[in-house]
Amino acid sequence: MVVLAFATVYIVWGSTYFFIQRALEGFPPFFLGAFRFIIAGLLMLGWSVMQGEEVFSWKVMKPAIVTGLLLLFVGNGVIIWVEQFLPSAMVAIMVSSAPLWFVLLDKPKWSENLSNKSTIVGLVIGFAGVILLFYEKIMATMSSMNSSRDLFAMVLVVFSSMAWAGGSLYSKYNSVSNSATVNSTWQMLAAGIAFIPGTLISGEWAAIDISAIPVNAWLATTYLIFIGSIAGFSAYVWLLKVQPATKVSTYAYVNPVVAVLLGIFFAHESITPLQISGLIVILGSVLLINLHKYRKPKQVAATC
Repeated sequence: MVVLAFATVYIVWGSTYFFIQRALEGFPPFFLGAFRFIIAGLLMLGWSVMQGEEVFSWKVMKPAIVTGLLLLFVGNGVIIWVEQFLPSAMVAIMVSSAPLWFVLLDKPKWSENLSNKSTIVGLVIGFAGVILLFYEKIMATMSSMNSSRDLFAMVLVVFSSMAWAGGSLYSKYNSVSNSATVNSTWQMLAAGIAFIPGTLISGEWAAIDISAIPVNAWLATTYLIFIGSIAGFSAYVWLLKVQPATKVSTYAYVNPVVAVLLGIFFAHESITPLQISGLIVILGSVLLINLHKYRKPKQVAATC
């Protein structure tokens, strides 16, 4: 189950970069966030009720709502908004700082994480690998950036990474329900409802024409609801309960790798030697972060 959940988070969330771009061809950003998370949340609410789970308990709902606002509304919403100004490659690099925030904000695990050299080195190397992966794209787009506006957008992305890490850790230590489905339900509903004022303030709600949205945008949004949100996010929430946060945070390094590989195979994009180096460095960093897990069985066997 752990391997399957990691594979889901790694691969599915890596593919959402592609499908978010397709969905934005027909849906404005705040409307997309509200529609995606409310529909996914309602579907999961119905499933949870059918399974007889404890859903309508404020004790269960409160931590899930706080987590949803931090993760999906602030963390995901900022990224949707800034991609109107910043190149996606730059956003991907800045989002990949999330594992570092996991280490810095996870106070109960400071002694364990900060004393584990392979974890710290792996996190730093992984971030360097993401920079290598997107270095050429960043250099090609830097000249066209609006300095003041884009600097503000970059600050927002850093803030969103902090909010995502903080929300993930809050969920790990404060969620009451052991059901990833129930937790995900209220997290997505809270975020979806929080997006609604943005659609009204920006004028998206009044301007959108449902009949004019292309089929590809509907298909991409359907993928985001069922695969990205229901499958991917539920797997992520469950992993936070059963695995160390530093290991779960490696999704932020692997997702860009998956996004690049999908671009090569399905969008016929090319890959350079520098990007290949970045891919190798990232995968090596994930191995380093998990290195102590592979060593433990040998140490136990030796003492026996």
